[in-house]
Amino acid sequence: MDIIVNGVKLSQYKYTNEEEFEADIVQASKSLFGEKSIYIDYKRKISGNGLGNSIPDGFLLNFTNEDNPDFYIVEVELAKHDLYRHIFPQITKFFSFFSNSQSRNDLADKIYSIIESNDNIKNEIKSFCKGREIYKLLKDSIDDNQNILLIIDENKPELLEIFNTYKEWENNVNLEIIRKYRSNSATVFTMEPEFDEIEFFIDNEIKNDDLDSAVNYNESDHINNKKDDIKKIYYGFKEKLLSINNSLIFNPQKYYISIKNNKNIVYIKVRQKKIRFIIMLEHSIIKERIKKCYVKEISQGVQDFYNGPCAAVDLDNINNMDEVIDLIKLLI
Repeated sequence: MDIIVNGVKLSQYKYTNEEEFEADIVQASKSLFGEKSIYIDYKRKISGNGLGNSIPDGFLLNFTNEDNPDFYIVEVELAKHDLYRHIFPQITKFFSFFSNSQSRNDLADKIYSIIESNDNIKNEIKSFCKGREIYKLLKDSIDDNQNILLIIDENKPELLEIFNTYKEWENNVNLEIIRKYRSNSATVFTMEPEFDEIEFFIDNEIKNDDLDSAVNYNESDHINNKKDDIKKIYYGFKEKLLSINNSLIFNPQKYYISIKNNKNIVYIKVRQKKIRFIIMLEHSIIKERIKKCYVKEISQGVQDFYNGPCAAVDLDNINNMDEVIDLIKLLI
């Protein structure tokens, strides 16, 4: 496929090797992932049990929410690589890494040493830290974010089957398709999805029929493997909301728990360090009323997926729960 920019026709560039693709990702990281992102290039083998003796392509810190930055292990792959013999085993090693606290500590030490040896990276991180100590911020981000960013150069349809089959993939792997287009005078990258919409990408690829399937899911599918403070927030929120209106239905599905009041009014996604509420109100209304929690505006395409105006609210502190409940009262 070709694209036209300012009257100039650009042809899609086909990568012949992974190293070239990785180099482009590193060079264009600010444009691709945002000015509040920091990409740490680390194409060296981590010794011991660090990442299961695998070789990560890099690490990404995203400070869009400066109070709770996101951490990603980055894996860059060409779509032509075999899924089950190459991509799948590599990602699986990262799951094993995240489950080992000592491995996470070792990784924090190694990344911190890279930061300390690079003044540009260190000063940039300091600008986002709000006076916090860099090592603690890094350690907390690694412990709280079990994120893997899988970047490929072309759509690979069989990946959706993997996301549908393996819960760890659905919970922890974020898929980004980045294509390169060139002419004699210009180079353009396209992203699917935009990086700030990456958490919604798999949702948007799944048909509505799949979401409300006949399979029975329960709250434990979403809650059991989460930290105690996240469980406390969820069950405290549920108890308080039902005390206001006991006819509300909490409806667990594969990818979320919805709250029904004749129709779905809230979609709940329980993460490792936060609970994300997709609230069926316009962003302007949510932003006006939510002051203590992070509010994320989402694209029209994702709003269409949820069948109406909506925005996301991230709750990571039980002390901020009341303003979320007060907002939801508008819908009940």
